Amino acid sequence: MTKKKLLAFRWFRPNVLHVVALFSLFAISHSFAADFVGSFQCQQCHQQAFDDWTGSDHDMAMKHADKDTVAGNFDTQFTYQGKQNRFFTKGDEYWVNIEDANGQFNDYKISYTFGIDPLQQYMVEFDDGRVQLIPFAWDNRPKAESGQKWFHLYPDNSAKHDDFFWQNVGQNWNFMCADCHSTNVKKNYDFENNRFKTTFSEINVGCEACHGAASEHMAWANKPGEKPAANGFNRSLIKPVSNWTWPTSAHSKANSDSSASHTATPVSVQHSDQLQTCAQCHSRRLQINDSNSLVNSDFGDRYQLNLIGQDLYYDDGQVFDEDYVYGSFLQSKMHKNGVVCSNCHNPHSTKVVLPDNTLCSQCHSPAEFDTTAHHQHKTGSTGAQCVNCHMPQTTYMQIDKRRDHSFSIPNPGNSERIGTPNACNQCHQDKDIAWAVEKTTTWYPTLNTFDSKHFSTAFAGARAGIPAAAEQLSYIAQDIKQPGIIRAAAIERLQQYPGRNGIVAIARAIRQDDPLLRFATIQGSTPYPIADRWRILAPLLTDDVLMVRSQAAGALASFWPELTPEQQMQLTAPLAEYVEVLKFNGDRGFARTNLAHLYANQGKVTQAIAEYKAAIAVQANYAAAYVNLADLYRGQNQESLAIETLQQGIQAQPTSGTLQFSMALALLRKKQTEKALEYLVKATELEPNNGRFWYVYAIAITPTSVSKAGTAFNKAYQVSGNPQYLYALCELMLSNNAPQAKQCLQELSSRAPAEAVQQLKDRFNQ
Repeated sequence: MTKKKLLAFRWFRPNVLHVVALFSLFAISHSFAADFVGSFQCQQCHQQAFDDWTGSDHDMAMKHADKDTVAGNFDTQFTYQGKQNRFFTKGDEYWVNIEDANGQFNDYKISYTFGIDPLQQYMVEFDDGRVQLIPFAWDNRPKAESGQKWFHLYPDNSAKHDDFFWQNVGQNWNFMCADCHSTNVKKNYDFENNRFKTTFSEINVGCEACHGAASEHMAWANKPGEKPAANGFNRSLIKPVSNWTWPTSAHSKANSDSSASHTATPVSVQHSDQLQTCAQCHSRRLQINDSNSLVNSDFGDRYQLNLIGQDLYYDDGQVFDEDYVYGSFLQSKMHKNGVVCSNCHNPHSTKVVLPDNTLCSQCHSPAEFDTTAHHQHKTGSTGAQCVNCHMPQTTYMQIDKRRDHSFSIPNPGNSERIGTPNACNQCHQDKDIAWAVEKTTTWYPTLNTFDSKHFSTAFAGARAGIPAAAEQLSYIAQDIKQPGIIRAAAIERLQQYPGRNGIVAIARAIRQDDPLLRFATIQGSTPYPIADRWRILAPLLTDDVLMVRSQAAGALASFWPELTPEQQMQLTAPLAEYVEVLKFNGDRGFARTNLAHLYANQGKVTQAIAEYKAAIAVQANYAAAYVNLADLYRGQNQESLAIETLQQGIQAQPTSGTLQFSMALALLRKKQTEKALEYLVKATELEPNNGRFWYVYAIAITPTSVSKAGTAFNKAYQVSGNPQYLYALCELMLSNNAPQAKQCLQELSSRAPAEAVQQLKDRFNQ
């Protein structure tokens, strides 16, 4: 079940340009803010840590390209899709000859290397300050492991309209990579001129990337005599649990059926900044500024964490797309009990602190768990390794295997019920799921038992649009025993189910201490009218966390014309922060488009049009910018400009079903039904799981083909679970005396209000 995903958010983060000079030992500033001094200053007192760090993934995160850092063969050619790409040197410089967005082959100088294990990437610097990663990477594994060769990282995303085409935004270092691959990065994006002057203190991930600026620490270290307790750093990277206790034998006997009776528990938990310090890079998130420090601040003051969304995780919480560990780890019992990264990893070398199962045996009794009776595999085999069952691997970037850090228990039964992967079949690929279910049930009789209260049931139900999921999601959202990130994910999904269950869960989440829960209410409250939504979200406008208050302001501002002058005034301060977040990310189409939305809602049409056009300028393949600009033109009775914009968008992003759909609507308004149907068909082909596309196509085709309309209405319902589409199908069947009408009504009775079904029956005397 190994999956080859093609995103590259974490392992690619370049930063180049104007390098901030390193401070010498004798030039330490004693101003209000500490200065960055560079890792080599730390070596004087911390030789072992420095030696561990040297050559590590952090040290090699980014380097200037030279003979000591370049791993790839730059005296060769590589054929891809029948075209020759050349890697060569000019003196001490490294160059490539590759294809650009215009289909022309050009020479580009390699300025930086990126990463080392299991692959190395290379970056090109452009005159406008952009640094881009080329599409070819060097497989740095040994030849015996099929390494030591060039390969294309994104074979399925190599067209010029794809985000991950090498000159597009998906491979831009300044936004995608810099913050995590270098130290003290300032993006310095010029919003008005669409240029970068990105800076960093140290090109790679140095000591101060984690510990913070060290000048005050060095001043402390150089003070003669007895040192004060405060060591010049204002963040603590200690392990929050210094002492663990094992259950007594009496307790163990009383709880012999519980794994907890054989697992160490913390004696006490103290404050530590370690986890969120690691999480700033080892997480899937959106950076919202580079001025707010994580020190003495919440993670959400600098980053907006991705929750357990359907596009990133399976319904049981296992990682699907790249999540860079943190989102998975927040689900785990390890996190709940105070385990942090350094309990398992040496933070300087990044290697695990103990080999094989001895790593897990720090907290889990080997007499209970490192036995054939527990893992059911031959001692010493791959199946006997804890990580292979509880931390299954997924392959990204073609060859980069990464482990799931939710520490889940394999459940083949869930594979049968909701289609999630399981570690058993990941190893035993020659066996089917039924075999895995039978085997594991023999070992653990209750393992595969259906649990209606587990969040996976609710999440799978929400994905399928099952009405019963509403109550389950509400329950999970309010269950304090659930991890906060899971509760937040449930709140987000409640947007599919407006009603009492959702309102109760959302209203309670607003008052929770966990900012993820408060943040989730912004999305969860989406379907409610402004009067209700204002009551729900207004308290968040003064929230302590930037992520929460700025996004709440952005959500409420979308109703600007309906707000009272007092409410608009209340939005002033947090909305200004929201605008700053958008401008910080103004190098991306989504940020410019959201800013244009804000201007459009405020009636600032000229500014809105300018920002939609700017979104297209910074990210030409961003479909939403074209769609919304066309809608704005249509609102201004400029239908020709709207169609022209959509045509431009379809050319720039031919894989967008939404653009095809919007063009179809524009043509339907012009009574060009036949031509509109062509675009509708194309929209459904590009996005076959979009129920609205099928629904509108069904309506448009009904006058000419009842059969095709029926098929389309049914498809709309099947892919979305929306009872509105089923209602339309039943109505079509009844109006045409279809023999399946009775069966359709029976299905509708279980999905729609009784009065609505009865009204439909009465219309046709059923």
